[in-house]
Amino acid sequence: MTIDLARPYLLSERQVADFRRDGFIKLKDVFNADELRHYGEEITRLTIALNTQTLPLEQRSTYDRAFLQVMNLWEESERVREFVFGRRLAGLAAALLQVDGVRLYHDQSLFKEPGGGITPAHADQYYWPVDSDRTITAWVPLQAVPQEMGPLAFFAGSQAVEFGRDLGISDESERAITANMEAQGFRVVDEPFALGEVSFHLGWTFHRAGPNRSARPRSVMTVIYMDRDMKLKAPGNAMQQADWERWCPGAKAGEVIATPKNPLLFEPAP
Repeated sequence: MTIDLARPYLLSERQVADFRRDGFIKLKDVFNADELRHYGEEITRLTIALNTQTLPLEQRSTYDRAFLQVMNLWEESERVREFVFGRRLAGLAAALLQVDGVRLYHDQSLFKEPGGGITPAHADQYYWPVDSDRTITAWVPLQAVPQEMGPLAFFAGSQAVEFGRDLGISDESERAITANMEAQGFRVVDEPFALGEVSFHLGWTFHRAGPNRSARPRSVMTVIYMDRDMKLKAPGNAMQQADWERWCPGAKAGEVIATPKNPLLFEPAP
């Protein structure tokens, strides 16, 4: 089997404009079944092997019921490194952000177990010590995600809303952010994902996911990208301090985040 993750996925001007307006986009057929199987087997193996969550679902916090989470799998496996460093996804990230290149912030697998709870409404960038909004997450299901599995759902156009940016993933964030989104009339896009479909969302776009009511894990790999020229900002909360130490070790506030853990993954060909 030949897999070429450098093969580009071409976007239309309309798709880029839609992303700029909505703060997210879902793209069909970014990967085929063979590609997902090849990389998904290794991602699943590592997620199971490296997972440290041992409590039964009913004894966990709301956050921990949402998913099993393992980060920076690219450092554990050459096969996963190929996937995370693939230019197809990274090129899409750069095109949607409309920047000249992107670096890796970090990757993470997110497996919502059968019976797993909701992922409360939140914005990812609450956790990140970065000085601009040019951040984006690729959400890559390793199988189709029907509604009963809890697909990722987005509040379209919410990336400019400041209320709720100071809330981490919690019961409070679900209550307060959802109420604010509803009061302001933001459209919720909560739809299944077909096999090979991938979503991208900005760091400040509010999103959530329903519970997994199926008998199968909802297996997802994510890659978080940032503008290649992104600078570290002084942490605004304890989570950002922890992220600085874990994902940007050695980076200095006010300077470009260019550590060995934050490699440049895409620049356009000259």
